[in-house]
Amino acid sequence: MSISIQERNKSIKNVLNGTYTAIQTVVPIKHEISKPEILENYLEIQYGALIGITGDIKGKLILAGAPTVFALIGETMFGMALEGEMLTSFSGELGNMIAGGLSTNIVSQGINMDITSPTIIQGNTKLSGYEKALHVSVEFEKAGLMEIYLLVD
Repeated sequence: MSISIQERNKSIKNVLNGTYTAIQTVVPIKHEISKPEILENYLEIQYGALIGITGDIKGKLILAGAPTVFALIGETMFGMALEGEMLTSFSGELGNMIAGGLSTNIVSQGINMDITSPTIIQGNTKLSGYEKALHVSVEFEKAGLMEIYLLVD
């Protein structure tokens, strides 16, 4: 069964709001979130976590930023420096925690959603092949900028 464009746009808005709530719940750092923007071209990422979204909305949630941003968030959350394999593991787990929080948050909106295990992106990566892409920036105090992308299939 196909949903209308209006219902789909409402669902996407709910996914974005659920993501904002999940970030506030998971990351104990003061932050500022930009207004969402629609991306017109392909997406280029150097480092981040990609989590697949299935259910009523299909797509991907991507958290991207410099490894130092993920490291500083991890250090704030766990009180110790993270590097190497521990940083890679934490980056995936941070994506998992935010996507899991998102999934939990939007169930109350009547949206069926499940997530996949996180995939870590390292190095020059170009993503395309999605129907619509939304982007927001999150500036974490003393940690730096993280880019969040919602790619809708």
